[in-house]
Amino acid sequence: MAEGQTNFFRRQWKQDGVLALTARLILGAVFIYASLDKIAHPEAFAKDVYNYQILPDALISLTAMGLPWLELVIGIFLLIGLFREGSVSIVTLLLIVFFGAMVFNLARGLDIHCGCFHTSAQGTDGAPMAWYVFRDGLFLIPALYLFYRTFHRENGFRGSGFKVGGREAKQHQIPGN
Repeated sequence: MAEGQTNFFRRQWKQDGVLALTARLILGAVFIYASLDKIAHPEAFAKDVYNYQILPDALISLTAMGLPWLELVIGIFLLIGLFREGSVSIVTLLLIVFFGAMVFNLARGLDIHCGCFHTSAQGTDGAPMAWYVFRDGLFLIPALYLFYRTFHRENGFRGSGFKVGGREAKQHQIPGN
């Protein structure tokens, strides 16, 4: 069993490269860790979501109950490399939304508890909102790299041709043009 796992990561390493594999594992671990406290304390997380003052009241509980489970599943998928295109797309979209929400509140002058990893402000040592924006900006770097790497390589955006069934398709000219 251990040899099978070693071969799995060796294949992933060769297929993705060390940077992409490392980025995927780090983001997967971050999303799993971020989900755990929110899953354990949905009411406290709902208060954090409310404090952003972005969503209508009807969506706060739904977000507080569903988002942590989405983060957990996406984190697991990233760790094991399952549904890579979808996982990378969702994690990148979530990080862009989280980053945008924090920048929006920072611009409005709100200095609220992020709710990113802990549902209580005690777990964050009262960090200012600017720190959360900076940190999430750093998380965006590997996410955007993974997004580029996944879709650039998978869909053949390189060169002038495009890929069909994993092969470069030839571009045909229409007679008379």
